[in-house]
Amino acid sequence: MNPTINRLKLVFLVLFAIGTAAIWGYQFFYVFPAQKCDERGGWWDRKGRICATPLYIPSITGRPKGMSRKAWSERQAAREIQREQEGYPTAEAAAPAPKAPAAKAGAAAPPATPTAKK
Repeated sequence: MNPTINRLKLVFLVLFAIGTAAIWGYQFFYVFPAQKCDERGGWWDRKGRICATPLYIPSITGRPKGMSRKAWSERQAAREIQREQEGYPTAEAAAPAPKAPAAKAGAAAPPATPTAKK
């Protein structure tokens, strides 16, 4: 046979092997982990190849399951108005004020300022 045809056969065979290896590598490193992550209920990040656990927002905010943000905000606002009417301190008033450093015993009094003469 012609040596050019033999070389072309080898080139195409090598390209086929590289392409097949690339496809299997993509499956192994991206597709299979993403499927496992989805089965566990996680969120798959393709760029960082990380399976993240989703956060349940009501557990962070404290609002009941199934309640909308608007309804929860209105309920919290009504509760705050009721607390203000009953005379409970607000969060700003309940915070302690920072104390000034205490003066040392026996410390000299600050010098008096001289009066200006006219």
